[in-house]
Amino acid sequence: MEDILGYLGALVIGLVLGLIGGGGSILTVPLLVYLLGYNPVVATAYSLFVVGSSSVVGVIQKHRKKQVDFKTGFTFVFPSFIAVYMSRRFLVPYIPDEVFSLGSFVLTKEMAIMVFFSLVMFLASISMIRGRKNLEDENQQKSQPYYKTFIQGLFIGLVTGLIGAGGGFLYVPALVIWGGLSMKKAVGTSLIIIAFNSLIGFTGDIQTLEIDWGFLLTFSAITIIGILLGGYFSKYISNKKLKKSFGWFVMLMAIYILIREISA
Repeated sequence: MEDILGYLGALVIGLVLGLIGGGGSILTVPLLVYLLGYNPVVATAYSLFVVGSSSVVGVIQKHRKKQVDFKTGFTFVFPSFIAVYMSRRFLVPYIPDEVFSLGSFVLTKEMAIMVFFSLVMFLASISMIRGRKNLEDENQQKSQPYYKTFIQGLFIGLVTGLIGAGGGFLYVPALVIWGGLSMKKAVGTSLIIIAFNSLIGFTGDIQTLEIDWGFLLTFSAITIIGILLGGYFSKYISNKKLKKSFGWFVMLMAIYILIREISA
Protein backbone atom coordinates (compact mmCIF):
# COMPACT_ATOMS: atom_id res chain seq x y z
CA MET A 1 0.00 0.00 0.00
CA GLU A 2 2.83 2.39 0.89
CA ASP A 3 4.52 1.69 -2.45
CA ILE A 4 1.31 2.55 -4.31
CA LEU A 5 1.02 5.82 -2.36
CA GLY A 6 4.68 6.51 -3.08
CA TYR A 7 4.17 6.08 -6.83
CA LEU A 8 1.07 8.28 -6.69
CA GLY A 9 3.24 10.84 -4.92
CA ALA A 10 5.75 10.62 -7.78
CA LEU A 11 2.93 11.38 -10.22
CA VAL A 12 1.86 14.40 -8.13
CA ILE A 13 5.45 15.69 -8.01
CA GLY A 14 5.64 15.41 -11.79
CA LEU A 15 2.29 17.15 -12.23
CA VAL A 16 3.44 20.06 -10.06
CA LEU A 17 6.69 20.34 -12.01
CA GLY A 18 4.79 20.29 -15.29
CA LEU A 19 2.17 22.80 -14.14
CA ILE A 20 4.32 25.45 -12.45
CA GLY A 21 7.76 24.73 -13.97
CA GLY A 22 9.61 24.07 -10.73
CA GLY A 23 9.37 23.58 -7.00
CA GLY A 24 7.68 20.19 -7.05
CA SER A 25 10.93 18.30 -6.67
CA ILE A 26 11.33 19.70 -3.17
CA LEU A 27 8.58 17.30 -2.07
CA THR A 28 10.57 14.24 -3.19
CA VAL A 29 12.71 13.93 -0.04
CA PRO A 30 9.80 14.28 2.47
CA LEU A 31 7.80 11.72 0.45
CA LEU A 32 10.68 9.21 0.45
CA VAL A 33 11.45 9.75 4.14
CA TYR A 34 8.04 10.03 5.79
CA LEU A 35 5.84 7.96 3.47
CA LEU A 36 8.23 5.29 2.20
CA GLY A 37 10.55 5.16 5.23
CA TYR A 38 13.89 5.79 3.52
CA ASN A 39 16.90 7.08 5.44
CA PRO A 40 17.39 10.84 4.72
CA VAL A 41 20.82 10.19 3.20
CA VAL A 42 19.35 7.62 0.77
CA ALA A 43 16.30 9.84 0.16
CA THR A 44 18.42 12.85 -0.84
CA ALA A 45 20.46 10.61 -3.15
CA TYR A 46 17.35 9.19 -4.84
CA SER A 47 15.91 12.69 -5.09
CA LEU A 48 18.97 13.84 -7.05
CA PHE A 49 18.37 11.14 -9.64
CA VAL A 50 14.64 11.92 -9.88
CA VAL A 51 15.29 15.67 -10.14
CA GLY A 52 18.09 15.18 -12.69
CA SER A 53 16.13 12.89 -15.00
CA SER A 54 13.06 15.13 -14.75
CA SER A 55 15.13 18.21 -15.58
CA VAL A 56 16.43 16.58 -18.77
CA VAL A 57 12.82 16.32 -19.95
CA GLY A 58 12.27 19.93 -18.88
CA VAL A 59 15.28 21.14 -20.90
CA ILE A 60 13.91 19.46 -24.03
CA GLN A 61 10.51 21.09 -23.51
CA LYS A 62 11.98 24.56 -22.90
CA HIS A 63 14.48 24.26 -25.77
CA ARG A 64 11.61 23.69 -28.20
CA LYS A 65 10.18 27.01 -27.00
CA LYS A 66 13.62 28.69 -27.41
CA GLN A 67 13.77 29.42 -23.67
CA VAL A 68 17.22 27.94 -22.94
CA ASP A 69 20.57 29.79 -23.03
CA PHE A 70 23.11 26.95 -23.12
CA LYS A 71 26.18 29.22 -22.97
CA THR A 72 25.10 30.98 -19.78
CA GLY A 73 23.88 27.72 -18.27
CA PHE A 74 27.21 25.99 -18.73
CA THR A 75 29.10 28.84 -17.03
CA PHE A 76 27.22 27.90 -13.85
CA VAL A 77 27.38 24.14 -14.44
CA PHE A 78 31.10 23.62 -13.86
CA PRO A 79 31.44 25.02 -10.31
CA SER A 80 28.00 23.73 -9.33
CA PHE A 81 28.51 20.10 -10.28
CA ILE A 82 31.93 20.09 -8.57
CA ALA A 83 30.27 21.21 -5.33
CA VAL A 84 27.37 18.74 -5.66
CA TYR A 85 29.64 15.79 -6.42
CA MET A 86 32.13 16.60 -3.65
CA SER A 87 29.36 17.09 -1.08
CA ARG A 88 27.69 13.76 -1.97
CA ARG A 89 30.96 11.82 -2.28
CA PHE A 90 32.96 13.22 0.62
CA LEU A 91 30.88 15.50 2.87
CA VAL A 92 27.57 13.68 3.47
CA PRO A 93 29.12 10.19 4.08
CA TYR A 94 31.48 11.61 6.71
CA ILE A 95 29.05 13.68 8.73
CA PRO A 96 29.15 11.99 12.18
CA ASP A 97 26.05 10.04 13.22
CA GLU A 98 25.88 12.27 16.32
CA VAL A 99 26.55 15.87 15.29
CA PHE A 100 26.36 17.23 18.84
CA SER A 101 24.50 16.72 22.11
CA LEU A 102 23.23 19.10 24.76
CA GLY A 103 21.94 17.41 27.89
CA SER A 104 19.35 14.86 26.80
CA PHE A 105 19.06 16.41 23.34
CA VAL A 106 21.08 14.73 20.59
CA LEU A 107 21.31 16.16 17.07
CA THR A 108 21.79 13.16 14.79
CA LYS A 109 23.03 13.19 11.21
CA GLU A 110 19.58 12.30 9.88
CA MET A 111 17.91 15.00 11.97
CA ALA A 112 20.45 17.63 10.89
CA ILE A 113 19.84 16.86 7.20
CA MET A 114 16.07 17.09 7.57
CA VAL A 115 16.20 20.29 9.67
CA PHE A 116 18.45 21.94 7.07
CA PHE A 117 16.13 20.66 4.35
CA SER A 118 13.10 22.19 6.10
CA LEU A 119 14.86 25.58 6.29
CA VAL A 120 15.62 25.46 2.56
CA MET A 121 11.98 24.47 1.91
CA PHE A 122 10.87 27.49 3.90
CA LEU A 123 13.01 29.83 1.79
CA ALA A 124 11.75 28.19 -1.39
CA SER A 125 8.13 28.64 -0.27
CA ILE A 126 8.71 32.37 0.31
CA SER A 127 10.16 32.63 -3.21
CA MET A 128 7.06 30.95 -4.67
CA ILE A 129 4.61 33.02 -2.61
CA ARG A 130 6.23 36.37 -3.32
CA GLY A 131 6.98 35.62 -6.96
CA ARG A 132 9.88 37.08 -8.93
CA LYS A 133 8.28 39.94 -10.82
CA ASN A 134 10.81 42.49 -9.56
CA LEU A 135 13.90 40.49 -10.41
CA GLU A 136 14.20 41.74 -13.96
CA ASP A 137 14.02 45.33 -12.67
CA GLU A 138 17.16 44.54 -10.65
CA ASN A 139 18.86 43.04 -13.69
CA GLN A 140 21.31 45.53 -15.12
CA GLN A 141 22.16 43.33 -18.12
CA LYS A 142 25.85 43.45 -17.13
CA SER A 143 28.14 40.46 -17.10
CA GLN A 144 30.07 39.86 -13.90
CA PRO A 145 33.60 38.51 -13.42
CA TYR A 146 33.65 34.72 -13.77
CA TYR A 147 35.18 34.21 -10.32
CA LYS A 148 31.94 35.56 -8.82
CA THR A 149 29.88 33.14 -10.91
CA PHE A 150 32.23 30.35 -9.82
CA ILE A 151 31.74 31.17 -6.11
CA GLN A 152 27.96 31.45 -6.52
CA GLY A 153 27.89 28.11 -8.37
CA LEU A 154 29.90 26.43 -5.62
CA PHE A 155 27.55 27.71 -2.91
CA ILE A 156 24.33 26.73 -4.68
CA GLY A 157 25.84 23.36 -5.63
CA LEU A 158 26.72 22.68 -1.99
CA VAL A 159 23.13 23.38 -0.90
CA THR A 160 21.79 21.20 -3.73
CA GLY A 161 24.10 18.34 -2.76
CA LEU A 162 23.10 18.44 0.90
CA ILE A 163 19.33 18.51 0.42
CA GLY A 164 18.95 16.55 -2.82
CA ALA A 165 16.63 19.14 -4.41
CA GLY A 166 17.07 20.98 -7.69
CA GLY A 167 17.84 24.44 -6.31
CA GLY A 168 15.84 26.22 -9.00
CA PHE A 169 14.65 28.85 -6.53
CA LEU A 170 18.33 29.81 -6.13
CA TYR A 171 19.48 29.41 -9.74
CA VAL A 172 16.68 31.41 -11.38
CA PRO A 173 17.38 34.65 -9.47
CA ALA A 174 21.12 34.15 -10.04
CA LEU A 175 20.62 33.76 -13.79
CA VAL A 176 18.37 36.82 -13.98
CA ILE A 177 20.42 39.17 -11.79
CA TRP A 178 23.94 37.94 -12.57
CA GLY A 179 23.48 36.16 -15.89
CA GLY A 180 21.43 38.88 -17.58
CA LEU A 181 18.62 36.56 -18.72
CA SER A 182 14.90 37.19 -18.98
CA MET A 183 12.71 35.35 -16.48
CA LYS A 184 11.48 32.76 -18.99
CA LYS A 185 14.99 32.02 -20.25
CA ALA A 186 16.32 31.85 -16.69
CA VAL A 187 13.76 29.17 -15.78
CA GLY A 188 14.63 27.09 -18.85
CA THR A 189 18.37 27.59 -18.45
CA SER A 190 18.30 26.64 -14.76
CA LEU A 191 17.13 23.18 -15.82
CA ILE A 192 20.46 22.55 -17.59
CA ILE A 193 22.35 23.28 -14.37
CA ILE A 194 19.93 21.23 -12.27
CA ALA A 195 20.14 18.24 -14.63
CA PHE A 196 23.95 18.19 -14.66
CA ASN A 197 24.30 18.88 -10.95
CA SER A 198 21.79 16.28 -9.85
CA LEU A 199 22.93 13.42 -12.07
CA ILE A 200 26.65 14.02 -11.49
CA GLY A 201 26.03 14.44 -7.76
CA PHE A 202 24.18 11.14 -7.78
CA THR A 203 27.28 9.39 -9.16
CA GLY A 204 28.95 10.28 -5.87
CA ASP A 205 26.24 8.34 -4.04
CA ILE A 206 26.60 5.29 -6.28
CA GLN A 207 30.05 4.79 -4.75
CA THR A 208 28.83 4.95 -1.15
CA LEU A 209 25.23 3.64 -1.19
CA GLU A 210 23.39 0.52 -2.35
CA ILE A 211 20.86 1.68 -4.94
CA ASP A 212 17.48 0.00 -5.52
CA TRP A 213 17.45 0.63 -9.27
CA GLY A 214 14.09 -1.05 -9.87
CA PHE A 215 12.28 1.30 -7.50
CA LEU A 216 14.28 4.38 -8.50
CA LEU A 217 13.77 3.98 -12.26
CA THR A 218 10.05 3.27 -11.81
CA PHE A 219 9.61 6.28 -9.50
CA SER A 220 11.49 8.54 -11.94
CA ALA A 221 9.51 7.28 -14.95
CA ILE A 222 6.20 8.03 -13.18
CA THR A 223 7.46 11.51 -12.27
CA ILE A 224 8.31 12.18 -15.93
CA ILE A 225 4.83 11.00 -16.98
CA GLY A 226 3.43 13.48 -14.46
CA ILE A 227 5.57 16.27 -15.97
CA LEU A 228 4.22 15.56 -19.45
CA LEU A 229 0.63 15.53 -18.14
CA GLY A 230 1.24 18.71 -16.15
CA GLY A 231 2.71 20.42 -19.20
CA TYR A 232 -0.46 19.60 -21.13
CA PHE A 233 -2.87 20.80 -18.41
CA SER A 234 -0.82 23.96 -17.74
CA LYS A 235 -2.50 25.51 -20.80
CA TYR A 236 -5.79 25.58 -18.89
CA ILE A 237 -4.66 26.52 -15.35
CA SER A 238 -3.34 29.83 -13.97
CA ASN A 239 0.37 29.28 -13.30
CA LYS A 240 0.69 32.28 -10.97
CA LYS A 241 -2.19 31.37 -8.63
CA LEU A 242 -1.18 27.71 -8.55
CA LYS A 243 2.43 28.54 -7.70
CA LYS A 244 1.43 30.79 -4.82
CA SER A 245 -0.93 28.16 -3.40
CA PHE A 246 1.77 25.51 -3.71
CA GLY A 247 4.19 27.90 -1.97
CA TRP A 248 1.92 28.01 1.08
CA PHE A 249 1.70 24.21 1.05
CA VAL A 250 5.51 23.92 0.93
CA MET A 251 5.78 26.36 3.86
CA LEU A 252 3.40 24.24 5.95
CA MET A 253 5.42 21.13 5.03
CA ALA A 254 8.63 22.87 6.10
CA ILE A 255 7.13 23.79 9.48
CA TYR A 256 5.80 20.23 9.90
CA ILE A 257 9.22 18.69 9.17
CA LEU A 258 10.99 21.08 11.55
CA ILE A 259 8.54 20.39 14.41
CA ARG A 260 8.59 16.64 13.79
CA GLU A 261 12.37 16.37 13.73
CA ILE A 262 12.98 18.52 16.79
CA SER A 263 10.21 16.89 18.84
CA ALA A 264 11.50 13.43 17.88
